[in-house]
Amino acid sequence: MRNGGQLLVESLVSLGATKAFGVPGESYLAVLDALHDTAGTFDFILCRNEGGAAFMAAAWGKLTGRPGLCMVTRGPGATNASIGIHTAMQDSAPMLVFVGQVGTDMKGREAFQELDYRAVFGTMAKWAVEIDHVDRIPEIVSRAWITATTGRPGPVVIALPEDMLTTLTATEPLRTAPRLTEPAPAPQALEEALELLASAHRPLILLGGCNWTDEGRKSLQSFAESSNIPAVAAFRYQDRFDNHSPCYAGEAGVGMPPHVKALIAESDVILALNIRFGEMTTDAYTLLEVPVPKQKIIHIHPSPLEIGKVYQPTLAIPAGPNAFAAALRPVTGNWSDWRSKARAGYESSLTAPPQPSPVDMAAVTAHLRATLPEDAILTNGAGNFTVWPNKFYPFGPHARLLAPQSGAMGYGLPAAIAAKVAEPAKTVICFAGDGDFQMNCQELATAAQHNAQPIVLILNNGIYGTIRAHQERNYPGRVSGTDMFSPDFAALARAYGFHGERVETTADFPAAFARALASPTGAILDLNISPEALTPRQTLSQMRAAALAAKDAK
Repeated sequence: MRNGGQLLVESLVSLGATKAFGVPGESYLAVLDALHDTAGTFDFILCRNEGGAAFMAAAWGKLTGRPGLCMVTRGPGATNASIGIHTAMQDSAPMLVFVGQVGTDMKGREAFQELDYRAVFGTMAKWAVEIDHVDRIPEIVSRAWITATTGRPGPVVIALPEDMLTTLTATEPLRTAPRLTEPAPAPQALEEALELLASAHRPLILLGGCNWTDEGRKSLQSFAESSNIPAVAAFRYQDRFDNHSPCYAGEAGVGMPPHVKALIAESDVILALNIRFGEMTTDAYTLLEVPVPKQKIIHIHPSPLEIGKVYQPTLAIPAGPNAFAAALRPVTGNWSDWRSKARAGYESSLTAPPQPSPVDMAAVTAHLRATLPEDAILTNGAGNFTVWPNKFYPFGPHARLLAPQSGAMGYGLPAAIAAKVAEPAKTVICFAGDGDFQMNCQELATAAQHNAQPIVLILNNGIYGTIRAHQERNYPGRVSGTDMFSPDFAALARAYGFHGERVETTADFPAAFARALASPTGAILDLNISPEALTPRQTLSQMRAAALAAKDAK
């Protein structure tokens, strides 16, 4: 006999779970107790806030292709975690969120921290379910795992009533993991797709999504290069195609370069592979006419629910991206000038002009391009600062980008920690604005506790930069609510056991970054990127120093 908590944990181990990110709660003590027996095989990564834990699980799913696991308590724990659930859904990242629930004998009374999880997460997650009977744990967990990883991957929320977890059962846990295969394209559909591409004057590949294998990416790149067709990545999926390939032409996302807009608008046949035609990738749905574009669209996606959701395709093929890429054969056409122009546009866009700032991020990014190993993992949250890893850093075949399609601030640091948990030997660099960083800076303690310390570059300009830019454009002379006072980030880093230092000028960065790379406990570099004088954007430590100096002067 075993209780529900033990049955759940043993089933997850059989499915391949090795890490769960979370914050403990009394509503799922039986699960925490069962995890005591799996240390070293299936570990609980103790986080400081459920939002950070959920971001870590979402990033794990995006990086590994396996469900990221998050465990949180009922009510406030679940609502804190909602930001990571939303992010995983927008990213199409596999994720399982286990949430404590009030006992079955108390449901419907608005008991302490009670929440109707189906109502709250029903439209946010791919599936929301509650396990009311202990014997059904293996059945529902197996279904949740498969649901999270197949079709369009996404988050599944599983509520766990407290009394169900403590109930004893003779039910056996899962003993094996399912073998999941991708749907392959129908032969006739594949031939029609190849014929459409062969008839094109300006063909284009538009790719994205999480569930790519190395073999699938290589197959697609081989097809693009042998066919001489340019490839554009959907918003924040530029790491899914080797940026050094002569066919890679850039990313269709926020701040879309003019040459990418022109490629999409001027193309006549688009092979849309594993994408969902989001707002950012279509420049607010302006580059393609809704619902019937003038371009012929060949839309391939493992989930039929994603095909035709916004745009009516000329040809719809329900298939997985890797299976489809493996089935492709080269096509020929007179496209060399079209492809060369696309590549030239991308290469010219990689050069950023010098920035009028004490630390010039154009120079910093150039240094990173020359210094970082080819398998580096870059992460970011949301803000104007994301232009540097998203637009000016080319991702080779082994590099990865973890960045939220949801535009969630605070994602970058938890994502970087998750990446170090998953790949401890790799160099992980988090780009963060000063506002973005402070959304989840408490997770530095999680990183230190679990020996998963990344390098964090804080682009510190003393403002919420994106919102300030919108304000100054739409309400000139009426700035409100975007000036920010911040702590001494270098001192904060040292308080958490990281190497920390302030970088005042561009010339100081190379040596500071070398020290960061050499630090065995991760590092935080506070980059002075504000072109303005410190006042009124002084740090708290500078304000205190000024106040003490004024007091001494009296």
